[in-house]
Amino acid sequence: MKINIQIAIGFFSLLFYTNRVNAQSIPLSINLETVLTLAGANNLTIEEYRHRQALATANLTRAKEWWLPELSAGAATHQLWGAVMNGNGRFFLDVERSNLWVGAQASLSWDFSEDIFITNAAKRRAVAMQYFSQAERNKALLQTIEAYYDFLAAQLSVQAWQQLTAQADSIARQVNVQAQAGLRYESEALLAKANLSHLRVETLNSRAEFGKKTAALIRLLNLDPGTELLSVDTLLTPLALANGNFTAASFESAHQLRPELRGMELGLQALQAEKKTTIAGLFLPELRVGAHASQFGGLLENVEPMDPVAFPSTDVLYPTQSVNAALTWRIPLGRLTYAGERKQYDARIVLQQTQIEQMQAQVNGEIIGARAQLLAAKEQMDLAKEGSELADKALRQSMQRQALGTVRPFEVLQAQEVFIKTHLDHVQAVVVHNKAQYRLWVAMGNNL
Repeated sequence: MKINIQIAIGFFSLLFYTNRVNAQSIPLSINLETVLTLAGANNLTIEEYRHRQALATANLTRAKEWWLPELSAGAATHQLWGAVMNGNGRFFLDVERSNLWVGAQASLSWDFSEDIFITNAAKRRAVAMQYFSQAERNKALLQTIEAYYDFLAAQLSVQAWQQLTAQADSIARQVNVQAQAGLRYESEALLAKANLSHLRVETLNSRAEFGKKTAALIRLLNLDPGTELLSVDTLLTPLALANGNFTAASFESAHQLRPELRGMELGLQALQAEKKTTIAGLFLPELRVGAHASQFGGLLENVEPMDPVAFPSTDVLYPTQSVNAALTWRIPLGRLTYAGERKQYDARIVLQQTQIEQMQAQVNGEIIGARAQLLAAKEQMDLAKEGSELADKALRQSMQRQALGTVRPFEVLQAQEVFIKTHLDHVQAVVVHNKAQYRLWVAMGNNL
């Protein structure tokens, strides 16, 4: 008797519906496409790197502001009480002075020795963060895909144990009736009941494992804790995303495509751009320009004016304008003598190059490991599929003979045990194969 997937799904759905009603949980039917959509929208790691990318873009915008002037406008007043000295050296006592300034000014500063190189470095870091965000997205989605396949395998395992338990229950009832009629020994009926109890325990174990896989998937998808997941995928089919044939050029291609390596290369270029501030930047000047226009004036009170021209008794504001400019070269003797900052950049560049080589080695290891796992999983699938088909055929024949009373119950129980093991072996082999396919796909530099 072959397992009827539709019946198992219906029974399993009814079980989940009952549990949801009792617990007031949230039902959610999913498949791999739904899971990837939810992960892209809700995964907290992906969300974190979205914000990191926004921060890198903001840093670039901030770096671009270096060439724009600073403007200011407003009014200012100056009050003085006491003694004041005139331009000719004469002192005036008991003076009260009130000055008013109204105007606008601009201050421009271009530090060619640093600002240009810092902006170029910020551009590269902003692009690098896009690659790092894509890399983290791939990792998060890959982790979610693997969690989904583990979840699906656990769900199919529960269904298989439930179906097998239903068969064992039917057999135990038949053997019990035959034993009561004197057609079988009582020990055979007891053995059938013991096997039924064993299968029920295994069913409970599979449900517990299914609960763990569900919790892991809910965490990765950042769903409501009360969500009850049920996959609508009723069968596990092998995928064919990548093959296991590789050459030296394949590894080089992966190095060029992997977003982690591309981001690290841009990080290296950013360091090299910043290092120029300690080399070419030493020969570039800083330009400062300042200008202001204002209305300025006031009164000198409590002073006997000796000259009506020198001491006007009016509060008219007089226009004033000024421009200041400076082109200066800084000569940092410390940098020229010890070159400490340049040596710091040299050390950071060498460190970045070493980290790039480490990442290349890690990529090579990921490709080799995923390829080996993929090839092994293919062989496991073939063997498990053949064993599952043979065990299914043997189980159906045993159950037919049992119905005719020409086989002992322990033979049926043994056939059931072999069938469930081979069936779950095939399910697990397909899960490992598909996870290896996605792992190899990402390792070769493809994006999810």
